[in-house]
Amino acid sequence: MNVRINAKTGVITGIAAAAFCAAGAGTLAEDSSASWLDNTISPVANPILFEDPHVTSEVRPVFIQQFLPDTFYFSGGHTPLGGDLRVYAVQLRYALSDRLGLIATKDGYIEFRPSTLPHTYGWADLAAGLKYALIDDRDNEFILTPGFTLELPTGNTRVFQGRGAGEWNLFVSAEKGFSDLHVTANVGVRIPNDFDQQTCQAHYSLQADYRVCQYFIPFVVANAYTVLSEGNTKLLGALDLNSELNDLVNFGSTKAAGRSQLILGGGFRSRLLSNLDAGIAYEVGVTTPKGLFDSRITADLIYRF
Repeated sequence: MNVRINAKTGVITGIAAAAFCAAGAGTLAEDSSASWLDNTISPVANPILFEDPHVTSEVRPVFIQQFLPDTFYFSGGHTPLGGDLRVYAVQLRYALSDRLGLIATKDGYIEFRPSTLPHTYGWADLAAGLKYALIDDRDNEFILTPGFTLELPTGNTRVFQGRGAGEWNLFVSAEKGFSDLHVTANVGVRIPNDFDQQTCQAHYSLQADYRVCQYFIPFVVANAYTVLSEGNTKLLGALDLNSELNDLVNFGSTKAAGRSQLILGGGFRSRLLSNLDAGIAYEVGVTTPKGLFDSRITADLIYRF
């Protein structure tokens, strides 16, 4: 309940920030010589898979609270799941050159707290890789960046990590600027090294943001996921599962192939300093059935160096 209230508080804060911008109080003068890249923002929602196409050096603490739907039933079961999960993580990115970047996108600590199953706690798998800005056309405000990550099964099985033999995420990210409006997109595929233990999945993301001022940059976002192949893993050793947990957990579900899920949301970023951003996003699963995603709050800080 407190988290839902905090989400409403974040919206109210955003409205206040917009009013602050409109009044012109405390707004820093714009640098006419600045690159369009200086006015773009990184995605907040779907932080593991929705990769920023820009190559930066940064530290990014991330907090996720995801609510599990009370309409989800395990195969043959009669008790709804409900509850939530929390993630505390820190992402790292380092620009090896103007175009080549090292990215560490997944780590952290997971609290899995369903209403009808025992609560479990443990470490997430580790994922890292590279991205390369193949097209960086600053005159036309366009950037295209392919990349990859490899997730290693280093986490704790009690929070459904440490499974399989590793998973590749091959992706392409792009962004187009239209003055203060920016559109960012990402498409990718997650390919497991062991197709019995994990499923193959496609993912797609689209965000539009508008720079009102440096303190208030609102956005709308859509994230979608499609399970391409079935695994051969039963949850808790006995339960068939017809859903995956999107970016966080690859269960290797036995009855999820062909299922897609669309998640819509919005939020805003604030550029607190020239090298420090804060962001918050709220997302809701809109497809039926919802699977394991009811709603999610994501908050982060980005310190660039």
